[in-house]
Amino acid sequence: MHLRLLPLLFLPLLSLASQADQLPLFPSPLMETGETSAPPIHLKPTLADLLTIEPSASIFYSYARELGLSARFSDERDGLTVFAPTNKAVMALARKPHQGPTNPSDDGITISEQEFDNISKKNVENWVSAHIVPESSISFDIRDHPTLLHHKSITFTPITKNDGNSPAWSRVALDDGVRIIGMKEV
Repeated sequence: MHLRLLPLLFLPLLSLASQADQLPLFPSPLMETGETSAPPIHLKPTLADLLTIEPSASIFYSYARELGLSARFSDERDGLTVFAPTNKAVMALARKPHQGPTNPSDDGITISEQEFDNISKKNVENWVSAHIVPESSISFDIRDHPTLLHHKSITFTPITKNDGNSPAWSRVALDDGVRIIGMKEV
């Protein structure tokens, strides 16, 4: 019976030895100084949380994550309103966001792959920025709301056929008659 307890007495010593050999997967500056920190606790979900769990807007969020703009979705203090197009709407675009709004002229000029990547990234940044209003609480009664894209606003137009009892967001259309199909607030 005493021999059976012997391995149990060594288990705590083995775990102490193995802890010294472990390295954190994502070291932070606090860990280097010996301090410990817990991840920030959010009392309510962030825009990043909502976009992560919204499968119908995954293409938009994928584009946004490629940019530095997506970090702003996690900041609760950075009051933003995002008009995220559905995957179906993005797939229906004649020109995809990385292609830009117009066809480049084909006058025999060639550009390097790096230049092409830079242009594509700028096109995506412009497209994503055009869907973000830098206000956390917007009024659907105000006609124009400037976006993060310079000289671009989102314009609300009242829908003529509404009973006045539905939510304010469902009683307006965006530019070119685009309808808002849902709203989530953080």
